[in-house]
Amino acid sequence: MEWLASGEDVESDLKTSLDGLEALVEEAEFQKMLGGEHDAAGAILTINAGAGGTESQDWAEMLLRMYLRWCDKRGFKRDITDIQAGEEAGIKSATVLVQGEYAYGYLSAEAGVHRLVRISPFDSAARRHTSFASVFAWPQIDEDIKIEVQEKDLRIDTYRSSGAGGQHVNVTDSAVRITHLPTGIVVSCQNERSQIRNREVGMKILKARLYDLELQKQRAKLDAVEAAKKDIAFGSQIRSYVLHPYRLVKDHRTKHEVGDVDRVLDGDLEDLMKATLVARAKGTLQHAAPAED
Repeated sequence: MEWLASGEDVESDLKTSLDGLEALVEEAEFQKMLGGEHDAAGAILTINAGAGGTESQDWAEMLLRMYLRWCDKRGFKRDITDIQAGEEAGIKSATVLVQGEYAYGYLSAEAGVHRLVRISPFDSAARRHTSFASVFAWPQIDEDIKIEVQEKDLRIDTYRSSGAGGQHVNVTDSAVRITHLPTGIVVSCQNERSQIRNREVGMKILKARLYDLELQKQRAKLDAVEAAKKDIAFGSQIRSYVLHPYRLVKDHRTKHEVGDVDRVLDGDLEDLMKATLVARAKGTLQHAAPAED
């Protein structure tokens, strides 16, 4: 019996060691997938409502909440630098700075059009609606990377903050909108209390976007990316979130599915992100799917 007990102990120890080794190998492979030039950097995340008015604006706000929850779960610092409220509900757009190790590497897997199917809470007839919103991510550029921006190429407008916040919203014209005239890129920042600080943050975002623009040109992918940004509607979603007539989240690029929609919308995105990064590393990541009825 002592020999048997000893054998069971050895087997248990071996199993523990094997599980630990598998975990190390899996982690090493996963980190290898995040070996891109800027994957380890912080991220600039933007969310934009698509066609559909209040429905899509509410969906954009749901996505914003989802990514903020994901940041909190990972312990990433996140800062909403600009948010444009919808007319009746939700948001038209939002920009979030995310600070954390490999924030850009993870969030780059989320870039594309996200589709929601549900019974609309805004429809008195309780009909099913399909809504779209886009998500894009850029790496935060280190200060030592020089992006030359000339003052003559900028138009800087100031305005009064318009986002939610009640008494905490600064009633002075401290919000800043920066337009880069040669490229047409527009960035806004309104969350800081001073106009000077809002301009600093806005310039940081602008430089990151200009840097990304140059990378896109070098890779000859600018046209495809810009087309995707302009067409936030049918035919190009990377992921569908279905709340009716069944409940399912499906990533169309990897075919990965999650039945617990609430868990995903509450920020549990690890499985979906990982499936995308694995497929990208293997070269098996498929294109965005056309919309289904």
